Amino acid sequence: MSKKQIEECVRASLESYFRDLRGTEPDGMYEMLVKVVEKPLLEVVMSKADNNQSRAAEWLGLNRNTLRKKLIEHKLLK
Repeated sequence: MSKKQIEECVRASLESYFRDLRGTEPDGMYEMLVKVVEKPLLEVVMSKADNNQSRAAEWLGLNRNTLRKKLIEHKLLK
């Protein structure tokens, strides 16, 4: 899947989200979207990296300590 395809998927999901709101104004969308995307991103990357935090951090372009903090936030540390 290309970057463009991922963008289109996110765009379609957001359009659906707004349709589901039926005119109600959203609140805290940025934080909600970051959390919704971040958790599966971390789960998949950690799985592909065989739970090697250093490798996963490198792939994500994050500091290892930042990755650990995010894994704890999402309750993904075993």
